[in-house]
Amino acid sequence: MDIKNLGVLASGRGSNLQSIMDACAAGRIPARVMVVISDNADAYALERARYAGIDAVALNTDDYIDKAEYEKHIAKILQEHNVDLVCLAGYMRMVGPGLLEAYAGRIMNIHPALLPAFPGLHGQEQAWRYGVKYSGCTVHFVDDGMDTGPIILQAVVLVSDNDTADTLAARILEQEHRIYPEAINLYCTNKLVVEGRKVRILA
Repeated sequence: MDIKNLGVLASGRGSNLQSIMDACAAGRIPARVMVVISDNADAYALERARYAGIDAVALNTDDYIDKAEYEKHIAKILQEHNVDLVCLAGYMRMVGPGLLEAYAGRIMNIHPALLPAFPGLHGQEQAWRYGVKYSGCTVHFVDDGMDTGPIILQAVVLVSDNDTADTLAARILEQEHRIYPEAINLYCTNKLVVEGRKVRILA
């Protein structure tokens, strides 16, 4: 089977990055992480990558004229590593037109809520404060909106009366670590077909 090359964009601790790397190492995804790029030089995700022997690149947005130049550099790094699929793992920036065009239909994200509800930052806390009885997480393709791209997989998490925003977030994170590698595997094994807003999963 063809082995896909992954590029991961992360801004924080990188627990979803770790779940992806672990799944690749265990053979659950026919892929390998080639490079991890962060807009935060102190992101622990970079340390995780270095420990695994993966190229880790920190970029300071202040070093670029504008977002377009910054993303042009990101695309260049991804292309130098022959990346097939870009995975956002706690990347705290909206993806702009340059990167979307360079990797059209090949950028994936994990969001800690059941989209289209509670897009944007702190989806877990938004859901908890709203008083929903069920929350969860969503893997989706990235488009030019805020968490609006076609949905690939979702996992549901029951919200209990005793939950806090933190306990709910912890249980959602467990599901993120499960379904993100699963969605990446579906992509890498050519089982995802995008039909308008819908993603069909082939048998």
